Amino acid sequence: MPRSQPEPVTDAASDPAGLEAERRVLQARLAALTEEVSRNDSLLRKTQERELELLRAGSLTQLFERLITGLKTSYQLDGVALIINDPQHEIRHLLSGDGLEELQGVSFVDALITVAPQLPNLERPWLGPFHKADHELLVGPNLRPGSIALIPLRRHEQLDGVLVFSSTDPFRFTQDLASDFLAHLGVVAAICIENAVNRARLLRSGLTDFLTGFHNRRYLHARLREELARAQRAKQSLACLMIDVDHFKRINDQFGHLAGDAVLREVAQRIDTEMRISDTGARFGGDEFAIVLAQADLAEGEKVGARVLHTVRNHPIAISKQVSETVTLSIGVAAAHPGPGSRDYKVLAERLIAEADAALYRAKSAGRNRLAASPNVVS
Repeated sequence: MPRSQPEPVTDAASDPAGLEAERRVLQARLAALTEEVSRNDSLLRKTQERELELLRAGSLTQLFERLITGLKTSYQLDGVALIINDPQHEIRHLLSGDGLEELQGVSFVDALITVAPQLPNLERPWLGPFHKADHELLVGPNLRPGSIALIPLRRHEQLDGVLVFSSTDPFRFTQDLASDFLAHLGVVAAICIENAVNRARLLRSGLTDFLTGFHNRRYLHARLREELARAQRAKQSLACLMIDVDHFKRINDQFGHLAGDAVLREVAQRIDTEMRISDTGARFGGDEFAIVLAQADLAEGEKVGARVLHTVRNHPIAISKQVSETVTLSIGVAAAHPGPGSRDYKVLAERLIAEADAALYRAKSAGRNRLAASPNVVS
C-alpha cells in the first residue's frame, strides 16, 4: 500500500498576499483597540470633570441643574431625566421653599414602582433598547429614544432615585457595553443629593419651616421675647396675630396633601405681602400662622388682620390647572404693653400668644372668615 505524502508546509514568505491580509487584520485590531482606549480615556476624563462639578454644587437646585443640563451636554445625550424617590415630599418642600416649584427633567415620586415595575430591583446600570410600554414614564411623552441607560442612585442599601440617559442612537446603550463608569457616576450622584438635602435641612430646619419658607415656632418665641424686651425699654406696645386656615382638612381630604401644601404656601406668601419689614411671620404649626407686629397696638393689629383676611379670600387659590378654591381665615389679635417691672419675657410671650389664640377661637366659634380681638392687654 503506498505511503501517504506529507502536506507541504506553507512558508509565509512564499505567500505575500496572505501575509499582507494578516497584517491588515492586525492593524485593524490595533486601530480598534487604540480607538477604544482613547474613547475610554475621554469618557473617564469627562466623568471625573462632571463628578467634580456635582460635588461643588452649592444647593439642591444647582445640583439638579448640573445633573440634567451638565450631563446632557458633557455626554452629548438627547435626554437626561432624574427621578427622585420622595415619599415624604421633603425634597419637594425644600425646593418650593426656595421659590422653585419644578425643574425641567426632574420628577419626584412617592414610590419608584409607579414609574416602572423593574426600578425597585435595579442594582446596577441597565443599558438597552427603548420600549415604550416599559420606559415611557421614565423619559417623558415627547421623547422616543433608540436606547437608554438606567443608572440607580443607591445610598445605604436604599434606592433613592434613578438617572435616565436617552439617545436616539439604538446602539449608544447596549447590554454588552461595560457600565462601570455609569455605576460610579450613580454612586457619586447619590452622595451629592444626600449631602445637598442635608445642607438644606441644616439651613432651614433650625429656624425655618421648610414648606412655606416662614420662620417656625421656635424662632417666633425667641423673637417675641426680644420684641417684648424692646417694647418695655421704649415704653411701647406690640401686637400678635394668630391665624388659622378655615376648613383646611376638607382641602386635604378632597384634593390631597400636595394640594394642601400648595394652599399653605400661597397663604403664607399672601400674609407676607401685608407685613412690614420689621414684622415677623411664622408657621405656628399645621394650618396655623402667627405674626408679631413690632411697635403696634391692638388697633394696628386689627388693621393688619383685616388686610390679611381680604388678600387671602379675595382671590381663589389654584388647586390644579382646572380647579381653584376660595380660602378664608379666622384671626385672633392681642396686644401687650410690658410694664416697667416685667422681666420674665418668656411668661409674657406665652400669655400674649394665649390671648391671641383665645381670640382666634372666638372668631372660629362666631362662624369663621372673620377677626376677633382680645379685650385684655398683656402687661
